[in-house]
Amino acid sequence: MSQDVSLMAHLMRRAGFGATRNELDEYLSDGYETTVDKLLDPGESNHMPDDLIRRYHVDQSELRQLDCAGAYWLYRMLTTSNPLEEKLALFWHGLFATGYAKLNQARALLNQIDMFRQYGFGSFRDLLVELSRDPAMILWLDNNENHKEAINENYGRELLELFSMGIGNYSEDDIKECAKAFTGWTLKNAEYMSVRASKDSIWPYGRIAWHYEYRADDHDSGEKKFLGEVGNFNGEDIVDIIVTQEPTARFLSTRLFQYFASDEVDDDGVQVIKAMMDSYFESGFKVSAVLRTLFNSDYFKSEKCRYSRVKGPVESVVGTARLAGSYQEPTLDVHSLWAQTMFMGQGLLAPPTVEGWHEGVEWIDSGSLVERINFAAKELSDPTKDGVQDIIRRVTSGYRDFIHAENLVDSCLDFMGPIQVGANTREGLIEFAESQGNLQLKNGKTDQDGSAQVARLIGMIASTQEYQLA
Repeated sequence: MSQDVSLMAHLMRRAGFGATRNELDEYLSDGYETTVDKLLDPGESNHMPDDLIRRYHVDQSELRQLDCAGAYWLYRMLTTSNPLEEKLALFWHGLFATGYAKLNQARALLNQIDMFRQYGFGSFRDLLVELSRDPAMILWLDNNENHKEAINENYGRELLELFSMGIGNYSEDDIKECAKAFTGWTLKNAEYMSVRASKDSIWPYGRIAWHYEYRADDHDSGEKKFLGEVGNFNGEDIVDIIVTQEPTARFLSTRLFQYFASDEVDDDGVQVIKAMMDSYFESGFKVSAVLRTLFNSDYFKSEKCRYSRVKGPVESVVGTARLAGSYQEPTLDVHSLWAQTMFMGQGLLAPPTVEGWHEGVEWIDSGSLVERINFAAKELSDPTKDGVQDIIRRVTSGYRDFIHAENLVDSCLDFMGPIQVGANTREGLIEFAESQGNLQLKNGKTDQDGSAQVARLIGMIASTQEYQLA
């Protein structure tokens, strides 16, 4: 296989949800660094439009229920031409975990995801400020209960511990002072306001999506001491201090490294993280600059970085469906697709706690692995799906009468990724292909039985250990 194709496929597994060979060909025509730049500066997403979705899905008009809201986001992941925009939003969703269980309003969560799309590539400072104003986060961590006469430390604590700096880089007094600075950052009810696009309930009475409001009369305007600095700090001042801290740069760079590069950080990874931290400060805290440094690093491009991450359930489901060419038009089956992410342990918009999901090898257990294999094998062994048909056409191109089992396996691995598998896995796949016999062609084309034969092999490849890695 071409090293350029292999590298580009690696980039798209990490910066997106994988790519079909047609997509890889387009990216290759631009070149690696240009593709990175385009991914980090997305234009129109060209995703399935809302008017088309809502004609078919009445339940996705208001989007207040968890399953329909999760399915709605999946439609965007499945059809977007800006995969990193959705992949990064998914990263922020895991880092700033906010869930339906407490809010009981999924529209507010989708509003938060919209905010991640808008601010996720830019300044980490601006993102943290918007996060602090986000109604879903305010409710999730009780900042609407944070008053100048009786502070609530929940948001201040998690802002420091889970969202920006990490344990060991602040004191309990810093948490209290942080909470004081965010008093008055609360909610405005939207029930008396006119309906504003899709941001509020479409019903006169019912669940609403809320809006941010700052109440000066409920803000602690006294002097505060935070991380060694003293002043009459408000919430934005606190964020301004946080983002200048070295632990913040290290925390963010490490989390981005683990999500986009490798589950484990070795000595070489530490050096990449240091370079990412430098980019963080030099760029004025821009997330896009940090990611550009990562994606263009020798470490990221190296063989050791490839297949060093376990795909998250959403990555696995979306990547498989995109490869198969499924769900490109509205279908009620998209709700079962959202359910699959739940069964695998990562229900969209429903993280288990504020800590989010435990990732890496913890994604895999006996139950979730069965769900992963069954889903991928079923999707990719269906010869009627457009993406599977394209793989079959590419695999058989250049042959006239038949294809030996070994060549068939290698071609399927190539056009499904390329996917690199171990020697034992490859041997097992060849044995499976041999058990079906050499693929017979008629004038270089497969008949219905031949297409089904190739599709069964594709489904078997989707059942391998290597397919679960990115």
